[in-house]
Amino acid sequence: MAMNHHDTGYKELFSYPEFVQQLVEGFAPTEIAQLMDFSTLKNRVFGVENAGHSWEALQQAVDRVVKIIEADPNKERVDKIITRWIKRHLSRLGAEVGLERLNSLVEDRDMLAENLENLVKKERLEGAKAAQQEVARNLIARTEMNDQMIAEVAGLEVAEVSDMRSQVKH
Repeated sequence: MAMNHHDTGYKELFSYPEFVQQLVEGFAPTEIAQLMDFSTLKNRVFGVENAGHSWEALQQAVDRVVKIIEADPNKERVDKIITRWIKRHLSRLGAEVGLERLNSLVEDRDMLAENLENLVKKERLEGAKAAQQEVARNLIARTEMNDQMIAEVAGLEVAEVSDMRSQVKH
């Protein structure tokens, strides 16, 4: 059987379970996507969506994908497909990482990695802020501490603690 020139790119693309899952979930009707058991796919980690714990991990994930693209005989086509997938994936996640400027993962990998790093930092800050607010809510509910003391313990502004306290009373 003769191999079609498209087969190489599709074979490479579909050899990554994460791509297959994202493609099915992104393009198939929800009721069809829910029928899929993605755990049965062979696991070759793509990694961008799982590399958020550090800047280095994100850069390595982006670099791995770029190497895959560069090794493919249809690299321009695969670059377009993967870049489009990454843009959709990040957009679905609500990432504000300059997606309109991302045209080629190969050419724009440094810009993407830098923007992903900024996204990770932003999410970490939001998580830390949520933890501080939770501490303050618990102190408001369970102690007789004044707003100044709670602000110092939780690492928040006094005005923010006062607002939280007024919301609890309503």
